[in-house]
This record gives sequence, structure tokens and C-alpha cells, in this order.
Amino acid sequence: MAPSGGGKTTLLRILMGLERADGGTVTGLSGLRQSAVFQEDRLCENLSAASNLRLTNPNLSLRGAEEALAAVGLAGCGGQSVAEFSGGMRRRVAILRALLAPWDVLFLDEPFKGLDAEMKAMVMADTCSRCRRRTVLLVTHDPDEAAALGAVQVLQLPDLQKRGH
Repeated sequence: MAPSGGGKTTLLRILMGLERADGGTVTGLSGLRQSAVFQEDRLCENLSAASNLRLTNPNLSLRGAEEALAAVGLAGCGGQSVAEFSGGMRRRVAILRALLAPWDVLFLDEPFKGLDAEMKAMVMADTCSRCRRRTVLLVTHDPDEAAALGAVQVLQLPDLQKRGH
């Protein structure tokens, strides 16, 4: 956790191997299957919601996709193009796509951003049930999100902006 601009996303991207650190090394993550929710939804616009989910898990049945979508308030939307979805609907599909992929470690970068309180509670509950007893790294500025997801360990990054960095 850290305030905006505190380096949370950069740290997550370094851990995922998407960026290089200025110094030090990352160990213990190589060979693990990773899945991620980025701050941007990164959906395939020309595909339906169900097809977006099946991109990361080709073994997911259409029925499984529909059930997952229903669990986050998107019942009956599986065949709809995500290009037609609101921002909150798109966010829920992006979260589900990461959750339904096969993974050993899940990286979540401000995953619930843009969801209203009711949807956020629903999606966080679904996320918790799918992540139980698994390794998840959550980047957030909201201690309530960390607590709701059952954070076992919280790393509070220093506020670099206040320190003049």
C-alpha cells in the first residue's frame, strides 16, 4: 500500500518481470504461472465477454463463463461484445479473466477501481472465494480493500512525494 505515485505499480511490474529494477534481484517467482489485473482493462474489444474469459482459459466452458459472469452481476452478458459494456462492466470482465486463468500467483493492481460500492462488494466477495488459500499480491491505496481480501501481510511503501523523491 502507498499513496498515488508511491511506486506500487512499478514494484508490481518488477515482480512480474515486466520492468527491470534499478538494483537488487527478484527471486522465488520464476517458473510460476502468473495472472494479473492491470489498472487498464486490456480486453479484446472485438470479442464477447465469454470469449475474453476463454482467452486465458480455453478449457472454460461457455456455461462456466456464464456462471462466473453471473457471480459478478453480469448474468446473460456472455455473448455481448465488451465494446458495448460500461466501464464497470468491462472492469468485472477483466477481473474475471485474470481469476479464471490457471495461476500460481495473482497480481492485482488497483483491481476494484471504478466500481460503485455495491459492485465493489460483490466483486471483492467473488474474488475472495476464488483466491482462498492462494498467493495474491494486491496493490492498493485502500486499507479496507486489503482487509476485505484477507491480507495476511501488508507492505506499506513510504510516501516518496513527501520525501522529495
